[in-house]
Amino acid sequence: MNPESQRVLEFLTEVEEAAEDVLTTKQQIVDLDTKRNRNREALNALKNEMSGSEKVKVCFGSMFIKLPKTKTTEIIQKDQEQLDKEINDLRKELKAKVNHLNEIQGKPELRGYNLSPLSRDELKAINSLIKR
Repeated sequence: MNPESQRVLEFLTEVEEAAEDVLTTKQQIVDLDTKRNRNREALNALKNEMSGSEKVKVCFGSMFIKLPKTKTTEIIQKDQEQLDKEINDLRKELKAKVNHLNEIQGKPELRGYNLSPLSRDELKAINSLIKR
């Protein structure tokens, strides 16, 4: 194989690996978000359950366990917090991976891609300034 075709092959391999990394991260975000939605549904079901029982059956892996509602709610809420953290971390990683992929391909960096939302305190400050 001549050196030119070797360089092309290495370039395409590098681009393919970076693209695969981006797609894998996106799929992880989707999977975690699906789990987060299921947890949200479970919390709503626990909140709206009318039965007089204080214990509920919860599926952990492949087995069901009977737990108090308060403990179950606490476990699910902790899981929600962990999922939120993981999703936010993956989204931050995804931005860097997409920028790396664009850099490899010689494309310009995406504009506005590194923006982050205003915090509650920042929103309150802006609203107080606008109301003056």
